[in-house]
Amino acid sequence: MKLATVREIHRYPVKSMQGERVREVSVAPDGILGDRMWAVRDEGRGEIEGARRLPELLGCTARFSDPLADGRNPVPQVELPDGERIAANAPELESRLSALCGRPLTLWSRRPAGDVDHYRRGKPDHDEMLEELRSIFGRLPEEPLPDLGGLPPEVIASATIPGTYYDVYPLFLLTKTSLATLDAAQPTSRFDARRFRPSLLLESVEENGFPENEWVGSRIRVGEVELEVAMECPRCVMTTHAFADLPKDPQIMRALVKENGGNVGVYASVLRNGIVREGDPVERIA
Repeated sequence: MKLATVREIHRYPVKSMQGERVREVSVAPDGILGDRMWAVRDEGRGEIEGARRLPELLGCTARFSDPLADGRNPVPQVELPDGERIAANAPELESRLSALCGRPLTLWSRRPAGDVDHYRRGKPDHDEMLEELRSIFGRLPEEPLPDLGGLPPEVIASATIPGTYYDVYPLFLLTKTSLATLDAAQPTSRFDARRFRPSLLLESVEENGFPENEWVGSRIRVGEVELEVAMECPRCVMTTHAFADLPKDPQIMRALVKENGGNVGVYASVLRNGIVREGDPVERIA
């Protein structure tokens, strides 16, 4: 059963920075080749960090200058807000990012999953857990917190899934229909796909609502790849930050909560490796 078509494929070489659109990618259990291979670590907090706390990272863009191939580990180039490009492994980049964000930052390529200290979650900002969750997910006191029951247990102690720089699952799927539904519900905000950082931006066969919600628990085929759709994606305050030509907009979260429980898009894990290309069909297989 056809569900959608792949319209755009996005790869983000450095966690929380803007990435690059590609026409085809190799996908394995640890995600899209080259995706989230690097991340910033806040040495003051002792934690891998992203744009939720460091929104300045969204003003940077990471790209690979050479084509990727399985088995290679090339270094991306990072373009800073002033347009300067620096290799991710260049020592001066860490000092530039630290100055940009006002924090002591280091930049790391992926470490082995057994490096527990590297991936360990830092001290929370708030003593009360409910207050901490409301801060993370940008929720007002009267708004419900998201259902986090589908999260992997590793996220309790680790800032990202150990061995990767993914917050939860390796792939995030988003339909243009969901964005259009939000646009129609709140036309004063811009529900630009860049705010939500999809791995795959899809054209759904459904024209209304949030069609990917119905895929949770299903196995789907995308090109050569088979995926299991794990859960709806609870969105955090990062989606409201300003970057590029997008303004800071807390009303983004208000609309997400009102229209879809604070969620948009779905997370997926990889069951079978393969190639995904723009134009590939997305089909439910189980």
